[in-house]
Amino acid sequence: MTAMTTGNASRADVNRRRILDVALAELLRDPDASMDQIARAAGVVRRTVYGHFPSREALIGTLFEGAVEAVEAAHAAGREGVEDPAESLVRSTLAVWEIADRYRLLVALAQRSVTVQGIRDRLTPVREASAELLGRGLEQGVFESPLPPRALAYVHEQMLFALMEAVNDGLLAAEEAGRSAAVTMLTTAGVPASRATGLVAELSV
Repeated sequence: MTAMTTGNASRADVNRRRILDVALAELLRDPDASMDQIARAAGVVRRTVYGHFPSREALIGTLFEGAVEAVEAAHAAGREGVEDPAESLVRSTLAVWEIADRYRLLVALAQRSVTVQGIRDRLTPVREASAELLGRGLEQGVFESPLPPRALAYVHEQMLFALMEAVNDGLLAAEEAGRSAAVTMLTTAGVPASRATGLVAELSV
């Protein structure tokens, strides 16, 4: 590959990254932002945007893929080195919520352009890791639920989506949502509310 070719590829990568960053900001500001708006905000012509993303749906899908990767990394970081299942659940939920809070309006957009099954498929690694964590907690008696681990992990996933929608609709304050989500995950896993609230308060300081 020649230096000129490498330089062109590098500029294309920079343009693509800039378009994605600007698109996220524009879509969070205006969920109905058009490709023209995004191009103007990114300082490029519309043809450049379409050169990277053939449609608005493709652009949103790419942004959602990035969000899923960030959620997966945050979930893993929250669990890393933590043996106690309850603490691990709290830390991973708080870590995921920091990412989810940034992307929560994008989730609503993704539901228009990405099928529900598609969203579920993309979140499979996070769901499987959650099921493993919940399974350990159930075996150790830290958690208690009539549901098997994978079903409980699915319930937790759907509850996080519901909490994001509650914030979007103004039913839950964004600054309280992360802690509320962590308490909700614990109580749904059978941890008494008083202990769940205390543990989340301790770990979110």
